[in-house]
Amino acid sequence: MSPAPVSAAPPQRVAWIDRARGVALLAMIVYHFSFDLALFGVVRWDVGGAPHWRGFAILIAASFIALSGLSLALSARGGIRWRAFLRRLALLVAAAAAVTVGTWFAMGTPVTFGILHAIALFSVLALPFLRTPPWVPAVVAVVVFLVPFAVQSEALSALWLYPLGLDPTPIPSFDYEPLFPWFAAMLAGIAAAPYLPTPRSPVAPDLLARMGRHSLAIYLLHQPILFGLLLGARQLALL
Repeated sequence: MSPAPVSAAPPQRVAWIDRARGVALLAMIVYHFSFDLALFGVVRWDVGGAPHWRGFAILIAASFIALSGLSLALSARGGIRWRAFLRRLALLVAAAAAVTVGTWFAMGTPVTFGILHAIALFSVLALPFLRTPPWVPAVVAVVVFLVPFAVQSEALSALWLYPLGLDPTPIPSFDYEPLFPWFAAMLAGIAAAPYLPTPRSPVAPDLLARMGRHSLAIYLLHQPILFGLLLGARQLALL
């Protein structure tokens, strides 16, 4: 009689990180839907320029980048799993390219260094900090955050230097998270990783956790869906 098959252990996740990413996704959807409503003339909100809306957008982007740094640090405990890292990096690069092409065709103004571009580049730049004491990424994060306040020059306005964020008159973009100061958020996530509770458990079934586990797909699909719904409503004379 053959022994009963041994069931595979359920995948392990840090539930609160998945939920935090889910909350950031909900906030992003609220922001983008508000932007779309203003774009369609349904509301008169200055979503792109008002300080409180700008602060909301900054908080959302910083949350995503910091959570990426935290997740990167956790995944590297015991050694970097290069195959998984490179697979994730390839997905990010492909998704970032899709965003650039899609916004070029849809808006006429391409997103050339948005949050996906930033997370892809920052993930590579963060590698040396995964094996340093936490105070190292913390100190570098402060420096990275402060650099744009001290260094702004037309000499840094070349197109290939656009990801640095040190051009005083950068190309307008709907989404722009350059190295300075946004890399500070990823470094902060890495620095915080040793001090945060990270118990692993089977995947949480609630909506926020599910959203957090599929954040890239939701990021890529939510705007076309929202835009399509508003276009459909306009065609039906509902707007």
